[in-house]
Amino acid sequence: MTHNPGKKIKQTGPHSDSHHHDHSHSHDHSHGHDHSHNHNHKHDHNHSHEHDHNHDHKHGHDHSHSHGDACCGGPSGPEPDDQPVLSPPSCSCCSHGSDDRSSSESETAAAGGLFGAAAGSIGFAGAAGTISVFRIGGMDCADCARGLEKRVGAIRDVARVNVNFGAAKMTVEHSAAGTIDSIVKTVEQAGYSAYAQTGRTDSAAPPEVSFWRRNRKAAGTAASGLLFAAGWLLSLLGAGPELLPTVLYGAAIAAGGYRIAKSGLYGLKSGTIGMDLLMTIAAVGAAAIGEWAEGAAVVTLFSLGETLEALTMDRTRRSIRGLMELAPREARLRRDGTEVTVPVDDIRVGDIMLVRPGEKLAMDGTIVAGRSAVNEAPITGESLPVEKNAGDDVFAGTINEYGALDVRVTKLASDNTLARIVHMVEEAQAQKAPSQRFVDRFAAVYTPAVIVIAAGIAVIPPLLFDGAFSEWFYKALMMLVVSCPCALVISTPVTIVSAIGRAARTGILIKGGAHLERLGAITAVAFDKTGTLTEGKPRVTGVVPLHGDRSPDELLALAAAVERYSEHPLAKAIVQKAEEDGLVVPASGEFQSVPGGGAIAMVDGAAFRIGSPRWVRQELGLPADYADDRIVPQQEAGQTVMLLASEGRIEGLLTVADTVRTDSADTLRKLRESGIGTMVMLTGDNAGTARSVAERLGGIDYRAELLPQDKVTAIRELLERHGGVAMVGDGVNDTPALASATVGIAMGAAGADTALETADVALMGDDLGKLPTAIRLSRKALRVIKQNIAFSLLVKAVFLILIALGHSSLWLAVLADTGSSLIVIANGMRLLRAPE
Repeated sequence: MTHNPGKKIKQTGPHSDSHHHDHSHSHDHSHGHDHSHNHNHKHDHNHSHEHDHNHDHKHGHDHSHSHGDACCGGPSGPEPDDQPVLSPPSCSCCSHGSDDRSSSESETAAAGGLFGAAAGSIGFAGAAGTISVFRIGGMDCADCARGLEKRVGAIRDVARVNVNFGAAKMTVEHSAAGTIDSIVKTVEQAGYSAYAQTGRTDSAAPPEVSFWRRNRKAAGTAASGLLFAAGWLLSLLGAGPELLPTVLYGAAIAAGGYRIAKSGLYGLKSGTIGMDLLMTIAAVGAAAIGEWAEGAAVVTLFSLGETLEALTMDRTRRSIRGLMELAPREARLRRDGTEVTVPVDDIRVGDIMLVRPGEKLAMDGTIVAGRSAVNEAPITGESLPVEKNAGDDVFAGTINEYGALDVRVTKLASDNTLARIVHMVEEAQAQKAPSQRFVDRFAAVYTPAVIVIAAGIAVIPPLLFDGAFSEWFYKALMMLVVSCPCALVISTPVTIVSAIGRAARTGILIKGGAHLERLGAITAVAFDKTGTLTEGKPRVTGVVPLHGDRSPDELLALAAAVERYSEHPLAKAIVQKAEEDGLVVPASGEFQSVPGGGAIAMVDGAAFRIGSPRWVRQELGLPADYADDRIVPQQEAGQTVMLLASEGRIEGLLTVADTVRTDSADTLRKLRESGIGTMVMLTGDNAGTARSVAERLGGIDYRAELLPQDKVTAIRELLERHGGVAMVGDGVNDTPALASATVGIAMGAAGADTALETADVALMGDDLGKLPTAIRLSRKALRVIKQNIAFSLLVKAVFLILIALGHSSLWLAVLADTGSSLIVIANGMRLLRAPE
């Protein structure tokens, strides 16, 4: 990212949405537990994004914000890797710009969130001007993205530029409305296409055509290839005039090299020495010393490589943008008593959307009428349809199975769950992983160094040692070709783009390359219990009559009759169980809720009580230890026990517990098999309940009766022992623990704004079974990144040696450079298909 130095832009402070929610739910209707849940959620959503999440994971997340000085002459601080930020001025001493931020520049980082907010619109008014988003066509190398930032940043009315190479998207902050035309013209002069994104439907987008028709490189590549092939065949066969092959080679250089030379020279004006310029020098230099065939080979191979790179990157990007196409561009609404079909960008919150069986939902909303099963696979990755009734939320892009639905729209098209997922994935692809920052630093030193060496090789031997100029100049040209870090620079981004894209299509949202790499390096996992390892909903686990004159079903029906009008979660569990079992629940009346005790109701003319053992025994005047031989073992097993009593006796007891998810044990087994040696359950529940759940999960370690701050302490202890620790929770109550872990993973994040914003990784469906998949994918991405970097460096080293020994040629050097780029791209793209 870059901003235009010398331009004074009004800065505002960090955007602080400080929400202090004190959710103090005091459930006085006690059913054996003290349900005084004081959920004091102090959510300080300070979206200043000034954190440098470059963490020393020996002691949790060290949020020390030392960003260092400018890269020229001062010590550099750590580079931000978790949040896209507005860029400082590019460093004047290297062509790659600066990825570090000075401490004063970090004050502008808050505007990074502003850029994100403008992802779906044009003309977003910010504190310093207007923010516009452009889709860029034809940009296929990471180095090109840096050059484009500098070129657009040099426009007079442009304040800041952020080019997202992975998403082929550019966000520009500018001060004048007429600047848009200048921006588009500048992008086109750089050799790319651009259009302003005006909404979710991208109405300003050019008509969809095939890659070969819309890509500007394809025609020049084809012409250059044909001319070069013709010249080579004539030379090989000795046919035609002697000068004709040379003419054909020159035509091949012109056909394929015009665009390359234009882009290279334009970049030089902006102070950028890019691959286009190096290849132009190599081709012209080869022709100047009479090596026309070599020059034509350079242009043809390089142009072909660029075209194939563009094709593969286009496929990768379309796999992400294709998510947006899951939702229809139009929806049928009921307005003023009539049915109308309107574009999704014209739909307002509160509109009633009509969805027929088999149709996709175009918008997020809440069902107001109808019942159906909805296939949520596009959002959550769940293959089984979910039953939906009035009052349930539904998401854009999901598929209505069999019933007609009336849905009240709750979010605009640019802000629905699907759009936010796509936007977050694209932003995640732009965030640099640690390995990518290493590559950028290496390339910033390697490329200038090799260029200087090449210049020395061309000049020094002929001047000082009477060497043949043409021979040493030819070697210098080969050095220029090998100096290009294309394969090295693209090795990490293409892998991260592919891995994050694949994860998103599986229902796993990974918020950046840094989180992807950290997730692949974890050795321990901590789980919240309620809602993560368990369902988070109480269910009746047992009904035990204490006398022989009532069956368990009769006892359950009576209990449901008493609890019918209660809003307590345990009461709802009893009523739900009776409904599931198809029991006939007798009529009841005169319901009373007893704070701290239970409930009383009249059933068939008799009074019945249900509640905690202590309260029921007191009501009936029974000994304090009455029926303890039945009650205590259940409580020690983690069950909540309630007694049902008539006027004269206790009829029986009911046990309720939060049931373990059916896939929890299998998920833990898969994690062990994948090498996760330490797994710990963290819970605020009592030790008996925690022990019972842990035993049902195969003996997982646990820590019970923990307050939120105790969970943070537990995470820090795990970090000291294991280095890399993931914390899995619901993304809301566990926010402090999630933030303290190496990677915070939120469950069931579909439609949950807080989870989407705060977690490093979000499992969109309420499916813990996706966790092993996420870890496997991250580890595979790490392996591929290391393979790509090692291969790229090896190819460079081999050809530098070959050049020094005199065993290489110019066209072979170009072939190696282009071939290595294509190989690392193809290797990274394998992640689009695996793992399942």
